[in-house]
Formats: sequence, C-alpha cells, structure tokens
Amino acid sequence: MSSQLTVAYERFEQLGNEALRLLPGLGIAIAVFVVFLVLARWTRTAVQHLNARRFQHNLVIVLGRMAQWGIILLGLLLAITIAFPSFTPANLISALGITGIAIGFAFKDIFENFLAGILILINEPFRIGDQIIFGAFEGTVEKIETRATMIRTYDGRLVVIPNAELFKGSFIVNTAFPSRRLEYDVTIGNGDDIAVAKEAMLGVLARLPGIEPAPAPDALVLGYAANGVTIRIRWWIKPPRRADALDIRDEVLCAVKAELTRNGIDLPYPTHQVLLHDQTEPADGNRLRQREGWPPQPDQPGK
Repeated sequence: MSSQLTVAYERFEQLGNEALRLLPGLGIAIAVFVVFLVLARWTRTAVQHLNARRFQHNLVIVLGRMAQWGIILLGLLLAITIAFPSFTPANLISALGITGIAIGFAFKDIFENFLAGILILINEPFRIGDQIIFGAFEGTVEKIETRATMIRTYDGRLVVIPNAELFKGSFIVNTAFPSRRLEYDVTIGNGDDIAVAKEAMLGVLARLPGIEPAPAPDALVLGYAANGVTIRIRWWIKPPRRADALDIRDEVLCAVKAELTRNGIDLPYPTHQVLLHDQTEPADGNRLRQREGWPPQPDQPGK
C-alpha cells in the first residue's frame, strides 16, 4: 500500500513539475493570444473602413469578420505552439484534415450557401432595394446574408431564398437599369382605321406625365383576328419600380380607352353567333332544302 502511495506521489510531483515548466510558456501564450484578439478587432475595423465605399454594406461586414477570424486563428496556432513546444501547426493541420472531411459532408449545404453568398456579395447581380423575380416569388431585396437572401413581396410577406439556389438559378432584376419598357395589346374593330387608332393612342402616350420621351412610345400591329386588329403600344418609364409601373399603366389604359371612344374606334370583344333550326318548316329533314337559322323568306324554298 505504501509503495502505491509512493508511486502516486511521484506521479503527481512529476505532473506538478511539468506544469511549472510549462507555466511561463502558457503565460506568454495567453499574452500573445490577447494581443492577436486586439489586433483582430483592429483589422476588422480597418478592413470595413477601407472597403466601405467599394462594396455594399453586407459584403463589408463579411470581409471584416473573415479578416478578424483569420487573425484570431493565426494567434491561436501561435499561442498553442508557444504553450506546448512539442505541438506543431502541422499536427493541428493533420488533425483538422481528418475531421474537415466529416464536417464538410455534414455541413455541405451550409458551406455551399455561404460560398454562394460571398460570390453574390462580390459580384453584386442585385443590391439591397432592388426588385427581383425568382421563380414564383417577386419582391424587394431586404437583406443579403451569407446563408440566404431575403425579399419582401409586394403584399408584405417575407421570402427567404438560400443563396445556393439563387446563385445557380435564373432571376430577373426589374430595377437593374434606370428605365423600363411597358406594353399592352389593344384590339380595335376590323372596320376601324388603323392609322387613326395609332395616332390617337400615341397622342395619349405623348401627353401623359411619367412616360419617357426617349425612346419614344410606339404602336405596332401584331395581327388580325376574328374579333379585330391587335395593336401593341409600348412606352418607357423611369424609375422602373413596380408601384410606378402600375400607376402609369392605369393612367395609360384609362386615357387610351377614352381617346379611342372619342374618335369612334370600336373596342370589340369575342362574340359567338348561335343559329337555331326552325323545325316547323315543311323542308325540315330535307337536307337539300333545309335552312339553318333564319326564318323562311317568301322567295325562298321551305316557306
């Protein structure tokens, strides 16, 4: 029993001596790590300040945080090598290499969205405040994070779209350019004068405020149909936001209808003619004499 106590005492004494031997290095390592923490915070502020005018706000924040964590990681590796001289960064890298594969498989979607978010923030296909269409969703970009992009729909709902889907998919940016073209198809009667209808509609587009004079509005004949002639009117607006587009579209359609009516231009709609067979005629059943629809006339067979 006494021999076991002696062995235990010697073991504890050895551990104590080892701890005392590592204590100076541990103190220096802690001091070095604290210095790197301060340096990391200063680096984040400097990176954000230098890039504030070059990139959008979210990307500036991400770049600052990445620089900060890079400095912290470097300080941690240096502090570990100072505190434990036998432990080298190569040992840590080899250990991280094994666990990194497992982490990569487990968090594949997270890393993919993070990488896609960084690329979106760098390439800037759209910015906060832009109005975009992605699949069945349309709205204003409220926030671009490293994991997802958030848009606010026009009816006040929030849509969260993973950045990987947004980066790999196709989307429309309605506000990418300062102006935008709108169009509407108007059908006039087949007997109406096309030139008069065009002149009336272009006159309306030229008078309405909010329509850009250049490029000038135009009216194009698209084709003929049973119910009339289809003319497409096109005009440009600035800015290209949806609220402005809806307002000016309402003004255009109301004014065009009133002007066409004032000029005697018909606005037809599809109609169907139903012919009823009069089965009281003597010729009923005789396909050579039977007529479809109208009552028999005195000068026609079947009266």
